[in-house]
Amino acid sequence: MTSTPVRPDRTHGSARLPAPRGPLSAAVVTTLGAPPGTAPPSVPRVADPLGEDAQLALYTCYELHYRGFAGVDPEWEWDVGLLGLRRTLERGFLDALRGNVPDGVDVEAALAPLLVVDPAARGPSHHLAREGSWRELREFLVHRSAYHLKEADPHAFVIPRLEGQAKASLVAVEYDEYGGGRAARVHARLFADLMEATGLDGSYLRYLDLVPAVSLAIVNMMSLFGLHRALRGAMVGHFAAAEISTPPSARRMAAALARLGADERALVFYTEHIEADAVHEQVLRHDVIGDLLAREPDLAGDVVFGIGATEWLEDRLGAHLLDRWREGECSLLAPP
Repeated sequence: MTSTPVRPDRTHGSARLPAPRGPLSAAVVTTLGAPPGTAPPSVPRVADPLGEDAQLALYTCYELHYRGFAGVDPEWEWDVGLLGLRRTLERGFLDALRGNVPDGVDVEAALAPLLVVDPAARGPSHHLAREGSWRELREFLVHRSAYHLKEADPHAFVIPRLEGQAKASLVAVEYDEYGGGRAARVHARLFADLMEATGLDGSYLRYLDLVPAVSLAIVNMMSLFGLHRALRGAMVGHFAAAEISTPPSARRMAAALARLGADERALVFYTEHIEADAVHEQVLRHDVIGDLLAREPDLAGDVVFGIGATEWLEDRLGAHLLDRWREGECSLLAPP
């Protein structure tokens, strides 16, 4: 009896260390090339916590909790010196988020704008569905690859920080994100398939050197919220906001791909999200947030913060993309 060959999963494996974008990221990259325990070099104050240098440095530190980097000793993941540097970066990033997101404790009021689909809205998915080019669509996929090739992984960090129905329901959502037990349906795998079907390389973090800080910040927010128990409410708020906004944007992205003549394989990632995330939104709002706040009502402000931070960072990315495309420029640090 012959067996069916297993298709290689190109999303697997460690990426190479990124090229530094300044003294902070250079310090992190240089440190990771040394033996664990080597003290990170002294670095200047974080001038711009949302800038290219700080965001790449933070992303690189966080990647040690995911798949790591080729040639980097895994012991660096919990090195005290590197964690101290990361904590400095995190504080600046968190302060920047809090400084741009209004305070509040009314979760329903924070979610309400996301539940209204405005057909006249002007965002990247609207542009791509109406008139975007193949170049712009591929750029958009490269931006999103910094997260989608590890999709659902940042959210998994919050699972042991929850209990009761909130934990059970969030795990149910994650089960769908991981393909319901089928490797070929894992969302990260589907996104890699989408990239390959549109002429891009679906390898894990293949384009990290091209993804600007405005996109890295969204993934760094997820890692920050997921890795800190104190921010579990913010992670739940973020997850709910992301799931609520996904179905309409996924519908527009599927329309963009169809309009540009993409093959069926390219559509699966977004068509999968249209129905699944509409269900996930209800689960997260009622079963996860509802149960979490019934147990820990003091976390309402953190949930609202997570929702607001997600909106603010996504709006920044949308403005960046549309500004560059309007000028006929590449929205990445260099063309892929």
